Amino acid sequence: MSNIADYIECYLKKLLSENPCGYVEIRRNELAGRFNCVPSQINYVLTTRFSASQGYLVESRRGGGGYVRVVKLPLEKQGNLALDIYRLIGDTVSRSEAEGLIGRLYEGELITWREAQLMQAVVSRSIAHLDAPLRDRFRALSLKAMVVSILRTTGETRF
Repeated sequence: MSNIADYIECYLKKLLSENPCGYVEIRRNELAGRFNCVPSQINYVLTTRFSASQGYLVESRRGGGGYVRVVKLPLEKQGNLALDIYRLIGDTVSRSEAEGLIGRLYEGELITWREAQLMQAVVSRSIAHLDAPLRDRFRALSLKAMVVSILRTTGETRF
């Protein structure tokens, strides 16, 4: 781990893994004090590393008793998971969103390490020469195709 954002992310994920309720409540200022950083650094970590595509919901309440609640959303193996993910991706997806989703699928043991590495290669490197709008659209189409293909072979979809 090389920077403060990595340490904050690791700390929050550790708290989440230790809490059987699947969520953790923190105070931004207290967490900033713990890591000797400004509260905006905490906001940065929450925004970039705990998004819905990465399997998290972040709720915030302001005021004197304010807190931030980070909820780890479970990956449901029943139902039509591939279709749900397909819809989540939408028409465009950024590189960080795609990488977050791939990481979440790997953490949920829905894809193997090798599949995750192949998917990462497709969404990050191979399309770098395209213009941004086209790149995000192509990334979404590629990611959808990979998710459907992999989950179809593991029996997680009914496409």
